[in-house]
Amino acid sequence: MTVLENHDEGLSDNGVRLSEAGARDFFELLKPRVMSLVVFTAFAGLVLAPGALNPMLAAIAILCIAVGAGASGALNMWYDADIDAVMTRTARRPIPAGKVTGEEALAFGIALSCFSVGILGLAVNWLSAGLLAFTIFFYAVIYTMWLKRWTPQNIVIGGAAGAFPPMIGYAAVTGTVSIDSVILFMIIFLWTPAHFWALALFKMRDYGAVGVPMLPNVAGEGPTKVQIVVYAVLTALCSVIPSFRGTASLGYGLFAAVLGILFVWYALKVYRMPEGDEKMVPAKKMFAYSILYLFAIFSALMADHVIRAYGVTGGAF
Repeated sequence: MTVLENHDEGLSDNGVRLSEAGARDFFELLKPRVMSLVVFTAFAGLVLAPGALNPMLAAIAILCIAVGAGASGALNMWYDADIDAVMTRTARRPIPAGKVTGEEALAFGIALSCFSVGILGLAVNWLSAGLLAFTIFFYAVIYTMWLKRWTPQNIVIGGAAGAFPPMIGYAAVTGTVSIDSVILFMIIFLWTPAHFWALALFKMRDYGAVGVPMLPNVAGEGPTKVQIVVYAVLTALCSVIPSFRGTASLGYGLFAAVLGILFVWYALKVYRMPEGDEKMVPAKKMFAYSILYLFAIFSALMADHVIRAYGVTGGAF
């Protein structure tokens, strides 16, 4: 049965569309895989922040950040429903698949946005709530509605939205924004182009079909490969800064350096990939490793922080 036929069956006698969406369909609107990365990096910011937060408030903060990230995803799917229906990677999302209407997704996203920001502000502090509100606005409006379809630098600028979560977690504990929280932001901000352009290389046809000006489609494979290497190097350098600042140990610095060298090595493999390579195996491996890299860096930062705290306090947290 086609999507159109499904739509027809969902109409009432007066022609009004009746929703057939289930809980799972609305959950998929939240982009759970993206949300998991947001929650993880926000939790890292909360752990790495100096001071302590009541466990209940910490749980509320993480929940609100997760819901806010999900709200961003729902608003993104609402606006991008037209291109999602064409791209193979996104054609099965709830809206193009006919499971959720655009109006439902919009209302869902707005409701979750208001809930997450309001609860975070009332329960924790208004700086973290303000940062969360700005993050939702930046992703849903600045990136999705403007940058994504306007400039090949969409991922570079728009990457800020995905880089804010550790800063929000940090602000939830301290009520401030510090150099250390900005460094956490910069690690993700610099990582995003290398990560996403690797995906864009082997999804060029999809982006070309919907007219989204991703860098490989606009500038070509060669310049994109160069940019991937540049951002991989910048990410690797930024990731070792906590060790130089004394907020992480030399052990973390060495571990981050090894991960960074591997990140650059994968980027160089992409750089040496033949022009017009249809399989693009190096780009796919780079994309997969980039996800592992970010999880490993933030896991190492948290582990180092706990070990150092344990050593300083003699086991009494």
